[in-house]
Order: sequence, then C-alpha cells, then structure tokens
Amino acid sequence: MRIDALVRSIRDMKNPTALGLDTRMGYVPDDFARSFMGCGSPEAGRAAAVYAFNASLLAGLNGIIPCVKVQAAYYEMLGPEGMVCLQKTLDEARRLGYVVIIDAKRGDIGATAEAYSAAYIGDSAPFPADFITVNPYLGYDGVKPFIDDCERTGRGIFTLVKTSNPSSGEFQDLAAFDGRPFYDHVADRVAEWGRNLVGEEGYSSVCAVVGATYPVQGAELRRRLPGTFFLLPGYGAQGASAKDLAGCFDKSGCGAIVAASRSLICAYKKNPGHASNFVEAARNEALRMKAEIFKVLHDVVG
Repeated sequence: MRIDALVRSIRDMKNPTALGLDTRMGYVPDDFARSFMGCGSPEAGRAAAVYAFNASLLAGLNGIIPCVKVQAAYYEMLGPEGMVCLQKTLDEARRLGYVVIIDAKRGDIGATAEAYSAAYIGDSAPFPADFITVNPYLGYDGVKPFIDDCERTGRGIFTLVKTSNPSSGEFQDLAAFDGRPFYDHVADRVAEWGRNLVGEEGYSSVCAVVGATYPVQGAELRRRLPGTFFLLPGYGAQGASAKDLAGCFDKSGCGAIVAASRSLICAYKKNPGHASNFVEAARNEALRMKAEIFKVLHDVVG
C-alpha cells in the first residue's frame, strides 16, 4: 500500500515534508526560463521551462524530501503542453523514488468521479500518482469511486477536512445538528471510509487534509482520527509555523506530512542576485525546514 511507502519514506529520511510543485512561470527565474522560450510556440516554451525547473528541483532535493505534491491547476492553465508537462513531472518524480500526491481536489458523482479517479489513481492512470486530493462535499457517492480504486491499486486519497485558507470556516466551522462543526462530521466519515484500508504501518489509505494554519483544530482532529494520516498545507508562505504543526502528529512524531511550495521553490527570491542557484536555495531551505520541524517534534511531541 502506498500509505505504507509514504510512512516508511518519511521515517527513513527523518523528514515529514513534501515538495510542492505549484509551479507558475513567475516562480521560474527569468534567466533560466529564457533559454526555453524558442521551443516552438510560447505555450510550449513555457511548459518546457516549467518542466526543466521542476526536474532540476526534483534532482536536487532527491534523498532529502520523501514526497512531492503537484498542484494540477498550474499545469492545466498552460493548456495541452501543460498537461504533457504534468505527466512528465509525475513520471520523473516517480522515477526518482518520490511518493507522489496530485493535488487536484476532485469532487463529482457517479461516472464523472470514476473518470477523475481513473485519470490519477486507477489501474492504467495516464497521470499516475500515489495519492490524489478529494473534495467530499458531494457525499459518499462522490468519494466511493476513489475508495474503490484505492482498494484495487493500493493507492490513496487525501480528503479535505479542515483546509488552511482564511475563509474555510464559512462552511467547515458551521455548527451541525448536534452542535459540532461540520468538519468534525466530515472527519468521522473519513475515518469510517478508511476503516478497511489500514496498512501495515497503522494508517489508512483514506487520509485527511488538515490546515496547519488552524493548530487547535488540527490537534483535536489528531485525537479524533488516530488511524488517519494528515497532509498539512499552510506552513511557510501561508503563515503556519513549525510549532503550529506539532499537534497534528501522533505521539511518536508520525502521522502527518507538511506541504511546502513557495517557501521551497521560491527560496532563491530571498537573494534574487543568485537566481541561478535556485536548486541550492531550495535545498538549503529544505534542510532548514527539516531541522526546524524535527526540533519541534522532539521538544513538543517527545
């Protein structure tokens, strides 16, 4: 099961972080991108620059970071060439041994949900990933096709429970009939959906997205979901600190992975004069992030 591979990769590298390849052209250094702008159409040039940027980061961070989270939207906006770039990025990440999450937040019903699942975590997925993010707002029939594929392929899903964005509480925090917030009920369903998909490492293939920007709720959800693995967005550029993350891990310092995108891929912008060293800047930031999170987990989790 891919959830076991994720847990073991984190443990082997002693690093519960994911490289977020939410790659916009504005994140690619101008001098680096310029050499690709003659590659056919402008769209093809942009896609080629993004892929080369991604591939450089994947190579430079290999062995430091165990997981990659690729945001599908930034590739879709590049058109057909962008989808080729997405496929190549996923293939390269898997070739290098990363556990791969496709961040697409798919949510639909029936045959459409089946198609979304088949595209990313099905038996013959054209964009193969180990996990996909899923929006459960439509209820069980919008999630079941993904769970069915998890059962067949050993892959997994990260289900939105309590997201990191500022307005997440507009719906997620609304009190339900029993006074508990809506996200609490979603959490219960996630645990139920994943009960029969628990791997050897004690975590289910049906995982949860829990925003690091809400540390109190994150700690409550950890207590509520002992067998559910968390994806934690919000660290770094969105404002969450390492201390905010601590309550989302279990007593052994496991059970979650921290996603960092801009803080890693744009680390070179802290010193724009060294944009040509964007891989080195990302590597240094990844090591700093690893040390910071490790210290907090050691001090707080024990």
